[in-house]
Amino acid sequence: MSLPLAGNIRLKIIVSFLLSIFLTGNAVAKEPLRLCALYPHLKDSYWLSVNYGMVDEARKQGVELRVLEAGGYPNQDKQKEQLDLCIKWDADAIILGTVAPDMFYSSLAKASAGIPVFATVNHLEVNKENSAVLKGEVGVDWYWMGYYTGQYLKQKHPKGSGITNIALLPGPQASGGTKPVIQGLLSAIQGSDIRVVDTYWADNDKELQRNLVQKSIETHNIDYIVGSAVAIEAAISELRSAGKTGQIGLVSTYLSHGVYRGLLRNRVEFAPTDKMVQQGRLSVQQAIHYLNGTPYEKFEAPIIEALTPNKLNPKVVAESLSPSEYRPTFYVHN
Repeated sequence: MSLPLAGNIRLKIIVSFLLSIFLTGNAVAKEPLRLCALYPHLKDSYWLSVNYGMVDEARKQGVELRVLEAGGYPNQDKQKEQLDLCIKWDADAIILGTVAPDMFYSSLAKASAGIPVFATVNHLEVNKENSAVLKGEVGVDWYWMGYYTGQYLKQKHPKGSGITNIALLPGPQASGGTKPVIQGLLSAIQGSDIRVVDTYWADNDKELQRNLVQKSIETHNIDYIVGSAVAIEAAISELRSAGKTGQIGLVSTYLSHGVYRGLLRNRVEFAPTDKMVQQGRLSVQQAIHYLNGTPYEKFEAPIIEALTPNKLNPKVVAESLSPSEYRPTFYVHN
């Protein structure tokens, strides 16, 4: 027995309605992409700003983000354990700010269980067999961060202007960026009257760097302290305590919130920025484009900008530093 025409129409409407609910339910039930980010540490506002860029971009893009930090550049075993946590969390992609450039040179594919990896900020070295799992890189060549720093000093103190002594506090010796920074700086100051009287290494910990600042002031007759943002932040307060503010110049090899405030108050003379917030955004965008199968640039590098008290472009600062009220965020759920 066939249904009347009106009954057939009602049945089709009901079936269509139920089918639309089913399809819509599937769309809603589909889980967002999962990105797992590993940082060397969150001890200074450099990585805090990278974190802000990643977190804000993850929220905008509607993906999940989990963040783990190793607590310092010496902690290679901890970062390896955290990579395992990313795998157990079932991450779709891993964004890796490595604590050592060659740590996964011949083991990245195995260590990541084949999950696509995107290097962020710190250069990641892998051999040919492991290059296939490295799907993207974001970061500048830190040689140029050092070079622009040295160039600033050379312009102020060219050959024949009188010997100018600097103490160099580049940060942790194991860090991927410190050695290229020194290479760039030394290259730039060739043919000038700048002399590096000593180089002191330590992890980017405020107390450790404060001790090195004190040692620099007490040991040598120096004209400048040049170093990591953590060292320069420590130096601002130490010079004030020693009554030497204005007597010893401060030059940072990268930007932080404290260095920015120092620039605003004419306590710091110079700092290059590689736009940390923008780097965080670019890393998230790379991973999403790859996972969605859309075209993307495999190598991304923001333009390095030189900042001085008289040159503080608000757009450049916004691309570099997280908002002052921002605090580290370790999970974004969408």
